[in-house]
Amino acid sequence: MTKIRTRFAPSPTGRMHVGNLRTALYEYLIAKHEGGDFILRIEDTDQERYEEGAIEIIYNTLKLTGIKHDEGPDVGGDYGPYVQSERKETGIYLEYAKKLIEKGEAYYCFCTPERLESLKTVVSSDGKEIAKYDKHCLHLSKEEIQKNLDANVPYVIRQNIPEEGTTSFTDVVYGEITVENSDLDDMILIKSDGFPTYNFANVVDDHLMKITHVVRGNEYLSSTPKYTRLYNAFGWEEPVYIHCSLITNEEHKKLSKRSGHSSFEDLIEQGFLPEAIVNFIALLGWSPASNKEILSLEELIEEFDYTHINKAPAVFDMTKLKWMNGEYIKVLDDERYYELAIPYIKEVITKDFDLYKIADLVKSRIETFLDIKDMIDFFEELPDYSLDLFTNKKSKTNPENSLEILQGQLELLEELEDYSKEGIQACINKYIEDKEMNKRKGLWPIRIAVSGKQVTPGGAFEIIEILGKEESIRRIKLAIERLSN
Repeated sequence: MTKIRTRFAPSPTGRMHVGNLRTALYEYLIAKHEGGDFILRIEDTDQERYEEGAIEIIYNTLKLTGIKHDEGPDVGGDYGPYVQSERKETGIYLEYAKKLIEKGEAYYCFCTPERLESLKTVVSSDGKEIAKYDKHCLHLSKEEIQKNLDANVPYVIRQNIPEEGTTSFTDVVYGEITVENSDLDDMILIKSDGFPTYNFANVVDDHLMKITHVVRGNEYLSSTPKYTRLYNAFGWEEPVYIHCSLITNEEHKKLSKRSGHSSFEDLIEQGFLPEAIVNFIALLGWSPASNKEILSLEELIEEFDYTHINKAPAVFDMTKLKWMNGEYIKVLDDERYYELAIPYIKEVITKDFDLYKIADLVKSRIETFLDIKDMIDFFEELPDYSLDLFTNKKSKTNPENSLEILQGQLELLEELEDYSKEGIQACINKYIEDKEMNKRKGLWPIRIAVSGKQVTPGGAFEIIEILGKEESIRRIKLAIERLSN
């Protein structure tokens, strides 16, 4: 049985789009589900689009998500990725392009940029406009070609696609697809700078690296017939093609940088956990047989079946991602949770409060770490709240009876020495019991007084404990003064 081998082949052009991360994840899951190999290959042949630091972004993203590649050049005892620009120096791409020339499946093209610019745009059978090369240089004699080569005339090497007939390939998601050869352009294989194009290098490398399954976005469906012709020209076996549907926003439009959450780094900056992002992205176009929604990377490996990838566009549902992230935050161990949450708390709290208790207070209530700021800002400074907050139908409170309740509780709290949560709770509960008062009625005014908010991440006991005696008394007295006027 052939060993499953997959690869993730990103271009270092900036932040990693969630569609690219999904591709990496699916490639990884396919390999690991079958006990196969997952390879990382940096496709940097397009030097004009290369962005400084982009390779480090790729490394960091895969490291944070737990997607680890299995082989590559040895780097300090660890595996580095394969890098196409480095492989280009070995001459393998030019070597294979020349083999195609010998077979009549490719040819030298010496056309100037000006001539190429002058070519008319043609319309394909599906109504799309394409700038199609006219095969001008295919008809050059051997003598003309050699003369140009000897004179160092700049050239590219183009694929030679017949103008008649059709080309077919099979995709796991979209089934069998057949296109008219007349719709296919003689794509460039080797550019004038000597670098292979992405389209050519990935076919050569996939064959040499024995890649069995290729996952990519459905925007590459139109290029796949050209790949098929290359595989056939070389007499190589094609990999299993798996083209994934488009990821859209909630308005069913293509996910773009303007959306603010199109890349992995965007989501991390918005307070999402890597493991939640991985879980969410895995479900963009695929669902497990178990119908579970919360799945660790290990569980995804166990359950992933690429034959169940959906053809319909996948909607990036931010509400669902936030819910899922909140579920992951709830089960974080204390050490990692504090490590992640405390920096966000310090952005808001400068006073000498117990930040760990504040962190505990919000843990089960936040969906992202960015939620923390608006949830705890009242600790730093009491907001200028409306007295209407003291009116609540469920607790049967209003400004008048709230004033009376706060006055009675203030007297007990001023005498209280034990300002632990338990001590505060015992004190306030005794007041409520002595007054034979509904608990909700007894707690609503004091929580409003110490927080100035209708909704808080904890009750009055927890808030007062964190604020401490002096600050809590000050805030209650301020409320009494305002209610008295």
